[in-house]
Amino acid sequence: MLPLHPNMAASSAACCLRFSVGIAQRREVLGRFTRLTRGSLIRRLSSSQHYTGKHSDGLQGVQPPAIPVDKLKVSYSRSSGPGGQHVNKVSTKAEVRFHVQTAEWIPEEVRNEIILKNKTRVNKAGELIVTSEVSRSQQRNLENCLQKISEIITEASQRPPEPSEDDIALRAQRLQRRNLVRLQQKKIQSATKQGRRVDFD
Repeated sequence: MLPLHPNMAASSAACCLRFSVGIAQRREVLGRFTRLTRGSLIRRLSSSQHYTGKHSDGLQGVQPPAIPVDKLKVSYSRSSGPGGQHVNKVSTKAEVRFHVQTAEWIPEEVRNEIILKNKTRVNKAGELIVTSEVSRSQQRNLENCLQKISEIITEASQRPPEPSEDDIALRAQRLQRRNLVRLQQKKIQSATKQGRRVDFD
């Protein structure tokens, strides 16, 4: 292998140095942009103080709750799956959590329903955790998390409708029918036992 000319070696070293400096600068700019974007997004949501969710298809006619954004813990991490060259560089996956029992902006009975209906989303510390990575945008993922929380609260606020007179009468008929069937089964079992007895007289 022939040795490189001194001028060629110096030129190669200069190119490598410029390339490494360029990568470091791009990483610094990208990190600065991510921090600025995250900070401005949280400040923009906090300035509105409350987030009002959209109407869900299954809960039409129900007023979505107002969620105080400043009472929530918001964090971001790297998303998984396909997403282009920035998928492993920019933290776009949003995670929102809050302690359910100390959330005074939610009625106590609704808080209890949230814990009962969302056992897989509430951790051992009593925090409801919601995540979203449907988009490569922090803002859209955060809004999706807030919408999920709004739907969870709305669903937990639902109360079963009061039974009508027809419903009460129908339940009474069903209960009476079950009792008759139970008594008939007892008579059949009693007759079977009587037939099994042996008379030794």
